[in-house]
Amino acid sequence: MIVLDTHVLIYDALTPARLSARARKAIALAYEKRELACSDISLWEIAMLIAHKRLDPAMDARQFLDDMIAARHVRVLPITAEIAVLSQSDLYSHGDPADRLIAATAQFHHAPLITFDAKLRKLKEIMTIW
Repeated sequence: MIVLDTHVLIYDALTPARLSARARKAIALAYEKRELACSDISLWEIAMLIAHKRLDPAMDARQFLDDMIAARHVRVLPITAEIAVLSQSDLYSHGDPADRLIAATAQFHHAPLITFDAKLRKLKEIMTIW
């Protein structure tokens, strides 16, 4: 399984050229095996971006989210008690709570995280791809 950061979900759906070649390859391989996943907080982040007019997918938020998940067979991983607690540990100094949850989700599931975020890529506790 590979966990996709929020911006990776958006890029993959709308502007795949913005993904690195390595990210595109990892996504393609994981897609073939139906092993793409995201934290459920990413759905909230995308809905918020659409509501605040910072993202225009040319359809309503619910349809975009449903289509994005279905197109890539993305498994939406819930924030469990373990992930919530892990995200607040000293391992994560990232100021963005959503990014902390996404990283903790990848760590909890022992899955690599595809992300452009430099702060997340510096974490030793998770393997990242970009």
